[in-house]
Amino acid sequence: MQAVKATAELSDLIDGWRAFSERIAFVPTMGNLHAGHLSLVRHAGTIADRVVVSIFVNPTQFNDPNDFKRYPNTLEEDSRQLAETGCDLVFVPAEETVYPFGRDNAVLVDEPVISQGLCGAFRPGHFRGVTTVVCRLFNLVRPDIAVFGQKDLQQLRVIERMVADLHMPVVIEGMPTIREPDGLAMSSRNGRLAADERHQAAVLYRIICEVRDQVSSGRKEYEAIETEAMQALDHAGFRSEYVAIRCWDDLSAPVSGRPLVVLAAAWLGETRLIDNLPLST
Repeated sequence: MQAVKATAELSDLIDGWRAFSERIAFVPTMGNLHAGHLSLVRHAGTIADRVVVSIFVNPTQFNDPNDFKRYPNTLEEDSRQLAETGCDLVFVPAEETVYPFGRDNAVLVDEPVISQGLCGAFRPGHFRGVTTVVCRLFNLVRPDIAVFGQKDLQQLRVIERMVADLHMPVVIEGMPTIREPDGLAMSSRNGRLAADERHQAAVLYRIICEVRDQVSSGRKEYEAIETEAMQALDHAGFRSEYVAIRCWDDLSAPVSGRPLVVLAAAWLGETRLIDNLPLST
């Protein structure tokens, strides 16, 4: 596995692979990798000839500056895991590489529809930061395919919309959420949970499973189900932000006959957790 920081070196490697008509799959990350990230890398290796992973903690998607400052740097361990997982190239750009005119003077990419509501309502500017950095990384890496996890489903749908609207020549693949044995969705933020909070965190998954079971049994009072689920989270010691039943494909309001998903976000202590689960109607 090769590791590069400079765009010129990255471009030379990409050009070399392109010269042999090799397909390139890309997995953007902010590092602090876990088994969920590595599953995306392994999948990328099954659908392309070359796999590129970026590690860049993007400052423009943090609406809390302190959250950005305390994001862990685990580059050495991340690189070891990527080498063992079949990654061909890890791209570790500096901030000035991604934002050559500075983050405050950057050209921004803003998706105005799917980014509204849900996490967008509680993290203003977050998705604009995501689309801006992903657009820049796509321009640098020039992948044929990019792989994202479905745990951040709103992020995935926003990126899909950006790619379609800007006619970007990259296929987006979303992969199912990887979970701990107790059901907790794997996340870099789980490492911030205290021991007692880590045990309690699995309640979030159990509650959205209860939502799934109610919808599967034929209950249609979606607003009531959402309210009851939020009350159950709060009763369990969380500070709920939302529980929402939406259409699976574009996160619009639920429509009869279309596949649905339940999404949830809640704080447990100082850690914000999100999750989602497809629904059968």
